[in-house]
Amino acid sequence: MTLDSMQHPLDADSTATPRQFLAFNLDDDEYAIDIRQVQELRGVDQFTRIANAPPHIKGVLNLRGLIVPLIDLRLKLNMQDRDYDAFTVVIVLNSHGRTIGVVVDSVSDVATLETAQIKPPPSLGSSFSTDYLIGLGTVEERMLILVDLGRLINETDFADTATLH
Repeated sequence: MTLDSMQHPLDADSTATPRQFLAFNLDDDEYAIDIRQVQELRGVDQFTRIANAPPHIKGVLNLRGLIVPLIDLRLKLNMQDRDYDAFTVVIVLNSHGRTIGVVVDSVSDVATLETAQIKPPPSLGSSFSTDYLIGLGTVEERMLILVDLGRLINETDFADTATLH
């Protein structure tokens, strides 16, 4: 089963209970993913680089005997690369039998959003894909860019690490 077949986090009806999202930072923007996708949070420690991998695939890490691909979301989203520091976090996700690690600048908190707090993403034209956006969540003065990592990270991201699973 592929990551893009994950249940869409907002597929429930409008009377659904509030949803929780893990909020994280990339540059000055705040993103969030459905908390149900998160297995654990880790600091960036030792990982092994994979030769000829795309720049956004930083390598793999050994997670208690499980080899986990490590994807830098900054690079996946075509942002400028930056050095990892004490605030850099790996969000380990487990979905449909695949475990991956995504590197983010920092994690801020868990935000609870009612359906009414989530607005559809704006139409930005066809110059680039925004299929991975679920919507925009508002919590007081904050705006969270809600991301469906199953749509953002696809099987081609794992082509260079497939033999390690």
